Amino acid sequence: MICSCSSGKPYAQCCEVYHLKEALPQSAELLMRSRYSAYALHLIDYLWDTTHPAKRQLYNKVDMAQWARANHWLKLEIVSAKKHVVEFKAYYQKGLQQYVHHERSQFKKEKEQWYYFSGDHFH
Repeated sequence: MICSCSSGKPYAQCCEVYHLKEALPQSAELLMRSRYSAYALHLIDYLWDTTHPAKRQLYNKVDMAQWARANHWLKLEIVSAKKHVVEFKAYYQKGLQQYVHHERSQFKKEKEQWYYFSGDHFH
């Protein structure tokens, strides 16, 4: 199966290695892609584990799971990627309506691991 992160690569050669904890994403963009794919596959523990520990109190696994499962994830578009910042558009469908979640996300790297830290949404 092709990875849902829109890389065009097979899942087994893309985000699966991160989801199975066989490797760590080596950039903020790779973490962003793996988190999008985790939403599409409903891998809530991965999303939780890759959220910065200082920010986890802002989220809960139940809400993350509901958001992931309520939507059909269509594609990911990386608008721009810098060392700690990734701007992206996540296309998804809820019912018959299609939406775009446009965000500029901040990432932090600690002890060789990247974490999602925060995001600013565009409307």
